[in-house]
Amino acid sequence: MKMTTEEAFIKTLQRHGIEHAFGIIGSAMMPISDLFPVAGITFWDCAHEGSAGMMADGYTRATGKMSMMIAQNGPGITNFVTAVKTAYWNHTPLLLVTPQAANKTIGQGGFQEVEQMKLFEDMVAYQEEVRDPTRIAETLNRVILQAKRASAPAQINVPRDFWTQVIDIEIPEIVEFERPAGGEAAIAQAADLIGNAKFPVILNGAGVVLAGAIKDTIALAERLDAPVCVGYQHNDAFPGSHPLFAGPLGYNGSKAGMELINKADVVLCLGTRLNPFSTLPGYGIDYWPKDAKIIQVDINPDRIGLTKKVTVGIIGDAKKVAQSILAKLPENAGDDGRAERKNLIATTKSTWAQQLSSMDHEEDDPGTTWNERARGAKPDWMSPRMAWRAIQAALPKNAIISSDIGNNCAIGNAYPSFEEGRKYLAPGLFGPCGYGLPAVAGAKIGCPDVPVVGFSGDGAFGIAVNELTAIGREEWPAMTQIVFRNYQWGAEKRNSTLWYEDNFVGTELDTGVSYAGIANACGLKGVVARTMDELTDALNQAIKDQMENGVTTLIEAMINQELGEPFRRDAMKKPVAVAGVSAADMHPQTGA
Repeated sequence: MKMTTEEAFIKTLQRHGIEHAFGIIGSAMMPISDLFPVAGITFWDCAHEGSAGMMADGYTRATGKMSMMIAQNGPGITNFVTAVKTAYWNHTPLLLVTPQAANKTIGQGGFQEVEQMKLFEDMVAYQEEVRDPTRIAETLNRVILQAKRASAPAQINVPRDFWTQVIDIEIPEIVEFERPAGGEAAIAQAADLIGNAKFPVILNGAGVVLAGAIKDTIALAERLDAPVCVGYQHNDAFPGSHPLFAGPLGYNGSKAGMELINKADVVLCLGTRLNPFSTLPGYGIDYWPKDAKIIQVDINPDRIGLTKKVTVGIIGDAKKVAQSILAKLPENAGDDGRAERKNLIATTKSTWAQQLSSMDHEEDDPGTTWNERARGAKPDWMSPRMAWRAIQAALPKNAIISSDIGNNCAIGNAYPSFEEGRKYLAPGLFGPCGYGLPAVAGAKIGCPDVPVVGFSGDGAFGIAVNELTAIGREEWPAMTQIVFRNYQWGAEKRNSTLWYEDNFVGTELDTGVSYAGIANACGLKGVVARTMDELTDALNQAIKDQMENGVTTLIEAMINQELGEPFRRDAMKKPVAVAGVSAADMHPQTGA
């Protein structure tokens, strides 16, 4: 069939059901964006491409449906880098469309030219450049399929002079591949180890959510009466109300989960690459079981055994592997010490719940006094933990939440729990600031009937604050954003208190800025909350306004400057002066 290259491109998108594109308009993409409205594709024009990419990540993570990132070649595309790498480590299948400078001028150092393939080569699971206009649909189809198979972003690079050409082409069919279910011998060995374990523990990762395997892990856990922990920032990988749920491991996680997994003789790690933040000591507890047999299940063989010594490695889909292991368990699986294990799970969880509910303040390390001083400076202000408890009192059970990177958001990692997957959107192991607002905006676009709440510290929020100028427009759905306002870059300040003797370089924010005021100026609703009751009431009203009145609310939660645990104690050490540095050694430059 004869058609234009842009028609072929759009028809391929339609065949894959890609209905949403995020970015900023540019001339290099206008031949296809011109067709978006008639094709049933919505283009969400954001304030910055970096935020657009994180919106795409939030949309796809919340819905399980692929979306597209697209912008002008050159500087528009370079702004996607952080978002694409974030999506890569979030295991999010996204289509990255990068219009390229024209073939006839590329290499001449022309306008808005950059090596876009090299730029993303370690950011995506697959990339391909269109070599000829007649191959545009074939290439696009392959890139989309590769993104789905790898559950990661994939890139198609299109020279801009390939648009508006008439070609004779057939739109390719979609060829789906069955996901691997693990080898028979490995499944049998895993079932034997788990079935004969005295204290089996299950650790669910993102792969459980992506595979829709939560119900299968419930069945497996109940068959064994095994506690289930989840990886860092994957609180939605097991129902929070289930009696076997032990909570998140790692940074600011659940002490109950840490204490229980420490007793394991066999750990089944489902759909997790065992990243450092999910296994590093927390609360001073080096909890990872040193002598336990480790069974690691991951769709990507390159990640098995990468961080921990593994007894059995299984390349497979978490859902299929969980079902296969359950089917092969011996009849007496889980019987050894079952009653004592169930009792220990219940008492350990209860003890931690009481401890967490009574934690009002952050502790100082020996020899430091910052948190004590912070409380004294603002005795009437909420601490971060008080703010999180106030939030929990109003947060709807079915809400989708996004959390930014940063100290105050990290403190909250132990608090939220969920009854189903695709509810907890966090920036992941790439750790970008500015994730909270755009991710929850994307989630709301995908799930308009579900309440959504984004969380950010004030430093991280400053990176995405310009999106307030975009999301207030009529076509955008209403959402709720909470900003923890303490006028500092908290994670870096905590490092400064521990290793740099309170030498606060670049950690202080402008106290004259009001994010609630900026929201009001953008036509949104800005609210300031100074107490726990005010914060709970403000969130209740914001959810009502979001769901019933179509109003977007930004809540500025005023908190003191207490600081939680540093992100990586193992990555920092106290500096030592050897040669010494003095301002007197500065050599002045000669200006023009």
